[in-house]
Amino acid sequence: MYIEVHLPDQRLIAFGNGGEILMDTKVSTARNGAGEQINSLQTPRGWHSIRAKIGGLAPENTVYVGRRPTGEIYSDRLGEQYPERDWILTRILWLSGLEPGFNRLGNLDTMRRFIYIHGCPDSDSIGVEGSSGCIKMRNHEIVTLFDLVEVGTLVHISDGKPT
Repeated sequence: MYIEVHLPDQRLIAFGNGGEILMDTKVSTARNGAGEQINSLQTPRGWHSIRAKIGGLAPENTVYVGRRPTGEIYSDRLGEQYPERDWILTRILWLSGLEPGFNRLGNLDTMRRFIYIHGCPDSDSIGVEGSSGCIKMRNHEIVTLFDLVEVGTLVHISDGKPT
C-alpha cells in the first residue's frame, strides 16, 4: 500500500497493494504552500515513509503536544479557551523524508520538522490550505487511515495533479 497527497487539490488517496483505492478524501496542507526548508511552515514534497504511528488506542479528539497526549479531549469550549493552539488530535502518522538533500537530512529533514498526518477539530476547514506544514484530516478519517497503514508505508506528496 501507499499514500498519495496532492497539494493543488488538497486530496489524500490511499492505494492498496493491487492499486485499488482504499480511501480518497480531502485534507488541509500548509497555508504557506509547499516547501522543504526547516521553519518554513510549508508542506514538504517528495517521497516519505511513515516513521511512527501514535495514538492507536486513544479516544477520538485526544489532544497531543509533542506527540504525547495531554489528557485533554478537544471540544469547542477548549478551542475557544486556547484559540492560539495548533491542534493535533486523535492520531499521528509521523513522516520521514526518503530523499537526501531534498526532504531528508540537514535543514530539509521532514522528520526533524515534525511533519505529521493528523486529526484536527471538526471546525477546521478541510480541502483548503490551512495547516502549519502538516497534513490535517477529519478525526474519523485519520482513525480509518491509521488502521490501514503500517510503519514504513510510503507517502508521496506532490504539487502536481493526481496520476
